[in-house]
Amino acid sequence: MTNPRKTRDPKTLRPATRLVHAGSMRSQFEEASEALFLTQSYFYDTMAEAEARFKGDAPGFVYSRFSNPTVTMFERRMALFEGAEAARATASGMAAVTAALMGQLKAGDHVVAARALFGSCLYVVEELLPRFGVASTLVEGADLAAWRAAMRPNTKCAFLESPTNPTLEVIDIAGVAAIVHEGGARLVVDNVFASPMLQRPLQLGADCVVYSATKHIDGQGRTLGGVILGSEAFIAEHIHNFLRQTGPCLSPFNAWVMLKSLETLPLRVAQQQRSAGKIADYLASRPQVARVLYPGRADHPQRAVAQRQMSGGGTLIAFEVVGGKRQAFAMADALSIIGISNNLGDAKSLITHPETTTHQRLKPEQRAALGIGPGLLRLSVGLEDADDLIEDLADGLAAMAKSGRRAAE
Repeated sequence: MTNPRKTRDPKTLRPATRLVHAGSMRSQFEEASEALFLTQSYFYDTMAEAEARFKGDAPGFVYSRFSNPTVTMFERRMALFEGAEAARATASGMAAVTAALMGQLKAGDHVVAARALFGSCLYVVEELLPRFGVASTLVEGADLAAWRAAMRPNTKCAFLESPTNPTLEVIDIAGVAAIVHEGGARLVVDNVFASPMLQRPLQLGADCVVYSATKHIDGQGRTLGGVILGSEAFIAEHIHNFLRQTGPCLSPFNAWVMLKSLETLPLRVAQQQRSAGKIADYLASRPQVARVLYPGRADHPQRAVAQRQMSGGGTLIAFEVVGGKRQAFAMADALSIIGISNNLGDAKSLITHPETTTHQRLKPEQRAALGIGPGLLRLSVGLEDADDLIEDLADGLAAMAKSGRRAAE
């Protein structure tokens, strides 16, 4: 087993080193790569040992729906990297969001959430929670006065994502946290767009942070996963038993894939962000583009907040083309490198049309209120050469112009 004289406290290591080494557990074979434990159950030497493990009086694994060595390594690594006391992994990002909310709420409680949410998150807040007697109020995320006005005596939780999907609105996490805590509630932040590389909600006052690990954490379009992070007390009181009894557990194989992905997370996000900044500037210079939304640009509506709480502009760009849906489709259809997909954070660059995909279930007036128009496209910048991506976008804009001329004839 590992020589204790060679073991350093992972909390003393810098972030990139933690993503390679933190949380590792080696078997008696001293494997270099993290081991993949494909097992459902575990043996006990005696019935007394089984009893002790089930009671929690003795350490050890009981059943992989509850915990698994490979999944535990992923949870520990994420917690140490995020600066959280504890973490629990889930089968998907939406499983993480749903568990983080439902695990701490009961009938009669009230939730305040930002209006700008991913469609599935909006479903959980607006439709699922009310079925169980949990009321919700949606507010304009950037308006701190709206958060304060929405708080009630029975408000137990607030929820937001920042930057938002798909218009990249940046919400003042510290400001919202202060309001929520003043009201005796907890704040849950979906940090998937910024990734743990660029924003630390727990340090800004959030009580819980959730990720779709499917995105930047895997980063290569292979597996689904999610993770919930917070204090030991929060995870133990609100999350652990909820996951144990309802079963949205992360598979050991997906945990192993993500452990390997974490090793390259800093390199991937840094390169994607550099390219995104260059591409955003290019798009802003094109007459066919009506507006560009990128937190790293000086013209972003919440630029001051982004500079205060994010260490970079991120890997996603939202831009609106002139001519609406027809021209947006013509532009995207002409791309040869950038793929049409609703995923994000991938090594491959991806583009989607939110009005007809990720936010299609919203009513037209809801999309309009969020700034999701027919010409809006969301671009997730990958690891390709930025100049190749710019040339690809130029081809798309040229095809869009041709389509517009044909329509006018």
